[in-house]
Amino acid sequence: MSILYSFQPIVDNHARILILGSMPGQASLAASQYYAHPRNAFWPIMAQLLQFNPDASYAEKITALKLSQIALWDVLKSCQRTGSLDSSIEADTQIINDFESFFSAHSKITHVFFNGGKAEACFKRYVLPENNLGLLRFTRLPSTSPANARLSFENKYKIWHEMIHSAFGSDQPFQQ
Repeated sequence: MSILYSFQPIVDNHARILILGSMPGQASLAASQYYAHPRNAFWPIMAQLLQFNPDASYAEKITALKLSQIALWDVLKSCQRTGSLDSSIEADTQIINDFESFFSAHSKITHVFFNGGKAEACFKRYVLPENNLGLLRFTRLPSTSPANARLSFENKYKIWHEMIHSAFGSDQPFQQ
């Protein structure tokens, strides 16, 4: 089994929110794009939330995130996994991204949202004990993965909208 590597973060100096996944799935790794699986709800949710065309190019989607002060990354830098499911990640192969350097370079980030339970669990286990991140707010959102079929798209969107909207308060970069 080969080692899988995540992508570089999508971030600029204006980011106030960081959305963290665990590790890109097979479709994303093959396309070299975050959330490339056609049934993953991440980009459709972002399209509605940030009001861009859901059929926009990947570059346009990235621009929309940055203009909305949203950064995107994964907790894991590398791991071994068969398939795309988080439950298939071999725990003893997990290497965590360098969050100390990341948060030092992006000090405007005030909220971290986890795209699912695995991202949250890895972050809390491996990142929080090693870093002083006391001023950040952490919230787990329902996974946008097609494997998370317990919630409809509408319910996922509603939760994502409420939580991200509340992070910006009245100073939101996107319309309702």
